[in-house]
Amino acid sequence: MFNVGDKIIYPVHGACVVEAVEEKEILGERKLCYILNIPQEKLHVMVPMDKAVDVGMRQIVNHEILENVLSDFNLGNTDPIILENQRWCKDINKKKFKSGDIYKGAEIIRDLTRKGQINKLGADDVNMLNNARHVFVSEIMEVKGLKEEQAVRLLDEVLNS
Repeated sequence: MFNVGDKIIYPVHGACVVEAVEEKEILGERKLCYILNIPQEKLHVMVPMDKAVDVGMRQIVNHEILENVLSDFNLGNTDPIILENQRWCKDINKKKFKSGDIYKGAEIIRDLTRKGQINKLGADDVNMLNNARHVFVSEIMEVKGLKEEQAVRLLDEVLNS
C-alpha cells in the first residue's frame, strides 16, 4: 500500500514519512509493519500493515486537492448537533478525526471554530480542535513546503476570510 519514502498522514500525529517496512513479532505473530518517522514530533511509530487502513493512514493530498479544501473551507453549514450537544459532538468529531480524511478534518476545524465564536469550548472540544489543526497544518507544510508558522498563518487567514 505504501512504500519507503512515501509521505503520508497518520491521523493521530499528522504528516509522516514511511522510513522502513520491517517484519516484527506482535503478540507471538510475525507481521509486516510500517516504521513511520514523524519529524514534527521527533517520533517513530510502528503500524502493522494490516491495520494501516483501520487507523486512517493515507497518502498526503496533492496541491490541487489542498487548494480545493482551502478555498471551500468556510462553505457548508455546521451540523446543529455540533453546536448543541457536547457528547454527540465529541463522538461525531472523533469518528471524523480517526478517518484521516482531509475534508472531515477541515469540517472539524471549521465547525469547532464556529462553535468557539458562539460559546466557550469545553476541554474535549479544545483538544479536538488543536489535534485537527495540528494534523491539517502538518499537511499544509508538506504540500506547500512551508514552515509551521507560515502554515498556521495560512490556516488562520482561511478561517478569518
